[in-house]
Amino acid sequence: RPTLSSEVGIIICDITNPASLEEMAKQAKVVLNCVGPYRFYGEPVIKACIENGTSCIDISGEPQFLELMQWKYHEKAAEKGVYIIGSSGFDSIPADLGVIYTRNKMNGTLTAVESFLTIHSGPEGLSIHDGTWKSAIYGFGDQNSLKKLRHASNLKPVPFVGPKLKRRWPISYCRELKSYSIPFMGSDVSVVRRTQRYLYENLEESPVQYAAYVAVGGITSVIKLMFAGLFFLFFVRFGIGRQLLIKFPWFFSFGHFSKQGPTQKQMDAASFTLTFFGQGYGQGMGTDKNKPNIKICTQVKGPEAGYVATPIAMVQAAMTLLNDASDLPKAGGVFTPGAAFSKTKLIDRLNKHGIEFSVISSSEV
Repeated sequence: RPTLSSEVGIIICDITNPASLEEMAKQAKVVLNCVGPYRFYGEPVIKACIENGTSCIDISGEPQFLELMQWKYHEKAAEKGVYIIGSSGFDSIPADLGVIYTRNKMNGTLTAVESFLTIHSGPEGLSIHDGTWKSAIYGFGDQNSLKKLRHASNLKPVPFVGPKLKRRWPISYCRELKSYSIPFMGSDVSVVRRTQRYLYENLEESPVQYAAYVAVGGITSVIKLMFAGLFFLFFVRFGIGRQLLIKFPWFFSFGHFSKQGPTQKQMDAASFTLTFFGQGYGQGMGTDKNKPNIKICTQVKGPEAGYVATPIAMVQAAMTLLNDASDLPKAGGVFTPGAAFSKTKLIDRLNKHGIEFSVISSSEV
């Protein structure tokens, strides 16, 4: 931008040229990596950052990439004392920090949370760049690799506190929001569960069960999404189908994804609301046989998710990494946002910059 001071230079680096990545990493304290799909372009950057003692933040919404990087590089990053923090954009800071915020605001023990994402658009509708579309295509087309990775990790199950959270039907009605909902297919569930595992295993905090949904409105919207979903899931199974999805994003997404991305008017008019419904137990109440007796509702609200809220979240995560060092996990490593920032002032920073966390209601049942 013209407003940047003249001494800010441009560093050219190329993931096929490791020396250029090392030269970049050596000049930085934190690298913000915005280039996806991360399954193709992410790992060389992380590797160069770790080898040169530089922390790295990305905005990936790809569970396979995120979990693989933790599996491969957590110990190396810890040895170097650097922080590699993925999913620090709309995927998945609002969800991950939203669960932690809900837990902190409950006067007792939070045991389970359901979140419902509502996307608001203006008169010109929504549009998303096809980079996100490609990430989804490759992710759904390679689900077996994620299953194999999780099996190879051989992690012990995190215990349930209170009754097990039941999954809703693929199409269900949320009375509180007066809207039909479908499961959220992004990385939020994967990220939140990894955070809850970290908080349980390392900080001995009570783990929270989590499920994520998207509020889609009335029955007409449900029918449209069903057709779009069936098209997508059929084509993504085959190589030629994936190529067609990649080549014609606008057609196969019914106009929601395009190679141009959103216009400025579309971005200005769009926003999101993420509503959390939590349940748990009052202070001193046993969780073994009793039913949960406290409910809480919180929200995270923000501007357009992909191109306004995401840079806010990413930059504030970087500022937190630089300024709240004493509140970060003592050793470096590969972390989710919630694991890295649960003790920091990141939520306060986000509140000041347009991503607002608030309590809607809290009551004993």
